[in-house]
Amino acid sequence: MSLLKKKLAAGAAVVALGGFLGACSSDDTAEDTTEETGDAVTAASVTDQADEVVASLQEDGNWITAITADVTLDEDLTVSGTFHDGGDESAEEYRKLALYAQDDERVVTDEYTLTVPMMTVESPNFRIQNGTLDGDVYVDAEGFELKESTVTGDVTFASQELMDAAMMDEGTVEGEVIVEE
Repeated sequence: MSLLKKKLAAGAAVVALGGFLGACSSDDTAEDTTEETGDAVTAASVTDQADEVVASLQEDGNWITAITADVTLDEDLTVSGTFHDGGDESAEEYRKLALYAQDDERVVTDEYTLTVPMMTVESPNFRIQNGTLDGDVYVDAEGFELKESTVTGDVTFASQELMDAAMMDEGTVEGEVIVEE
């Protein structure tokens, strides 16, 4: 490699490293990389702040919301919006609330609790994975799933069809599982 090429490569590496380090800051504000899709803006949200959890699960929120500590919401929460796995519109509709931490090999290392009086699920194929949702859940969308997670309250479905489409065998509901009358 010629001396000029080596200098150019070294200069490019310094610029890239400077850009990376310049993006780091000491404040607690996290900025997600987002991708615009036809249905919603997609990205992952990782937080331990109640207001950020609420914003992330709204219609214009994120396809994955991961909490990093126990979080308590004083008001009911509605999960709305249509999202696709990985933000790819050709992929399946999918949305996830991750109540756990994991290591580099995706082994769960800690689980958290989201406390909320009532969570209303309007997003299709919404999964609560690991951890505990301390409260009641009202499901008004197809494909609701509990994956190695616990709901301490009741899970109420808007219809029998929605209950039949749910996947809750790998989770625990401490209250009742019922269809709204």
